[in-house]
Amino acid sequence: MNKVVKGLLAYLVFPAIIVALVYFIIAGIMEPVNFNKQTAAREKVAIQQLKDIRTLQEAYKGVNGKFVSTVDSLKAFYETGKIKVVMQIGSRDDSVAVEATNAVKKKNPRIKPEQLLELYRQGQNLVFQIENEIPVKDTLFNNRPDFNIDQLSVIPFSGGDPVLMEAVIKTVSGVKVPLFEASMPYKSLLKGMDNQLRINLDAEREDTGRYPGLKVGSITAPNNNAGNWE
Repeated sequence: MNKVVKGLLAYLVFPAIIVALVYFIIAGIMEPVNFNKQTAAREKVAIQQLKDIRTLQEAYKGVNGKFVSTVDSLKAFYETGKIKVVMQIGSRDDSVAVEATNAVKKKNPRIKPEQLLELYRQGQNLVFQIENEIPVKDTLFNNRPDFNIDQLSVIPFSGGDPVLMEAVIKTVSGVKVPLFEASMPYKSLLKGMDNQLRINLDAEREDTGRYPGLKVGSITAPNNNAGNWE
């Protein structure tokens, strides 16, 4: 091989090798950066879903005094359940209205809120509360056009893995307390992403005593139904 050919090969090959090395170095640096970006994007979707589950669980408990252990039960509650809504009629800061209401009740101790409402509609200045039962689906998530109850049971981006949920009644300081938790492990939520980086993330969370994924509520101790992202 003459010097010209060697020189030509060096001229063509060495720059290509350098470019390849630079590419792999940059790719190695950007891989965890892109992983973190994708993780944050998926977590945003999952967090909203867990918040929706929490909203339904708290509404269910308000009606039934306990939480449920399956998303299907929450779906049934959303589709067919009703919740009580208390409406305030008039202002308690209006002393004239308060006095007029007390007078009406003194005259008729058994008067019902519906009768007070009729008097109010007739023009009497009163203050009282009236309780109505409203379908859950007409009350919750009305400001969320993207809300889909059928998607609530599946971990997003997982290909169909179910949301993990439990509900218990635990005795705390001698008092029975209803508790629930709903969770989405990273193994499902980050499916299809770099598996080794996901394993590393799981290990990091476990080493610091945190759940390797997203979770709302707790069945081990009351936490005000907080999410582990809050």
